[in-house]
Amino acid sequence: MDGLAPGITVDTDLIAHQLLLRRPAGKTGTARREEDPFRIVSGMVNGKTTGTPLCLLIPNSNQRSGDYAALSGLARPGHADYTAQCKYHGFQDARGGGHFSGRITAALVASCAILAGALKQKGILIGTHVQECGGVRDRAFGNLNEDITHLNGQVFAVLDDAAGESMRAVIEAAGAEGDSVGGILETAVTGLPAGLGEPWFDTVESLLAHAMLSIPGIKGIDFGIGFDGVRLRGSEYNDAFRMENGTVITETNRNGGINGGITNGMPVCFRLAVKPTPSIYKEQKTVDFLTGENKPIAIAGRHDPAILHRARVVADSMTALVIADLLAGRYGTDYLADERK
Repeated sequence: MDGLAPGITVDTDLIAHQLLLRRPAGKTGTARREEDPFRIVSGMVNGKTTGTPLCLLIPNSNQRSGDYAALSGLARPGHADYTAQCKYHGFQDARGGGHFSGRITAALVASCAILAGALKQKGILIGTHVQECGGVRDRAFGNLNEDITHLNGQVFAVLDDAAGESMRAVIEAAGAEGDSVGGILETAVTGLPAGLGEPWFDTVESLLAHAMLSIPGIKGIDFGIGFDGVRLRGSEYNDAFRMENGTVITETNRNGGINGGITNGMPVCFRLAVKPTPSIYKEQKTVDFLTGENKPIAIAGRHDPAILHRARVVADSMTALVIADLLAGRYGTDYLADERK
């Protein structure tokens, strides 16, 4: 990571906790075990950032590259095998740890834990829950700060425990059939000041969308009430402004805390569509792009019947990265540092 101000506290316990939330667990995740031991080799002294680039290493200690040998030339449905062949002309790394793999998110989660900790010190909280999976819906956000604190301690991030049990059952049933499911994540950010973002290319929405759609498996994003709002009239959709204790607020938050691409001081809220895991054990149709033949494919190996419950901490991490950049652009890179000596 580059651009970190000197003097930011590096909480290694928080890094380990965030990696734990990303790790597979039980029948809702892959059988692959990822302990994710990490080591910070530069950019930190005595628990504080030095202001120079921070390098953090996570060895991939449980890889089985041989699982991919039988798939050479076969385009796995939903994967990037064919498009990678078109772009990289056969020089791409087709094994499971390559740059099309969800494995790349381990480094993102670990490094952005530093930012999440710094943001929390400034009163900015980020939390994501599984809003929907397999037709089962979680309850809506209520008291945001309480809900976010609760979510950030949960391995399976839901606000309603009964909904979580039903979602787990749906995921396990799909896995037992050799299939997978997707769902919707909902993220909320509290404590942001008004005035972040730009009114054109670097709107808060466009920066978050650019980042979120870079996460493997994310296929859509909307803000506030998003697509649900198209059925309302303006009189129903608009958020009325009010004064409360000397601060401008809105009575509702259908716009998701953003007006004209700029934060208005209300919580920033958005939802992410997470596709079903493309690696499934059912036989599918495909092509061998090396021989030009139509072929069947049955994928072996170790795969998740759902990834959205693991992707939630990835969404949190990417959000922290974007918010930290927005704050640095507005107030300078020292904004997130601890108090100056």
